[in-house]
Amino acid sequence: MNVTADRTRLIHESYSAPSLRLALKSDGAPAGLLDGAWWPHSRDLLRELPALTDALDPRRGRITRISVNPARWPVIPRKVPVTGHVVKVGWFKVEQDPHKVVLLSYRIGRWDLLVIPPETNSATAARLMAAAIDPGARLTASALVAADDTAQAATVELRTQEDKWESDGGSAPVTATPSKTCGV
Repeated sequence: MNVTADRTRLIHESYSAPSLRLALKSDGAPAGLLDGAWWPHSRDLLRELPALTDALDPRRGRITRISVNPARWPVIPRKVPVTGHVVKVGWFKVEQDPHKVVLLSYRIGRWDLLVIPPETNSATAARLMAAAIDPGARLTASALVAADDTAQAATVELRTQEDKWESDGGSAPVTATPSKTCGV
């Protein structure tokens, strides 16, 4: 029995990594609690960190260490191979905000990024990214996520109340009563 495998299709298919979803404060922006936001596609650090470091290395200097909170990452590798070097990864349960990743570079120093959970819808992610790079923002990563959750819950509650009002018929209809005119 002869088996022939057509490998030309596999060889010529190109792999395109998902686009990097990253928002950074501008270079002249005042320092704050966050330097930007990152919205990974998964919770796989081996898959996600190379794209993040590829984007930041040329602008911020070589990223050498990264720390995360294990509450949001199921597997935390000690080292992640990235383009041209290896990044050491550490974790802190209590000391680090679970919604934040800390990147360390010899040239620039420390960068704190809000980590938007991969399963977040695009509208919420866009709001969180914009809030994280707002120069006037003074919230921690978890406080920013909680504030957005609270605002969205209030919006849903308001819409629910409006829908209930409309389904109950709203205000009572006003009926016009004919006025009696007295003629002399």
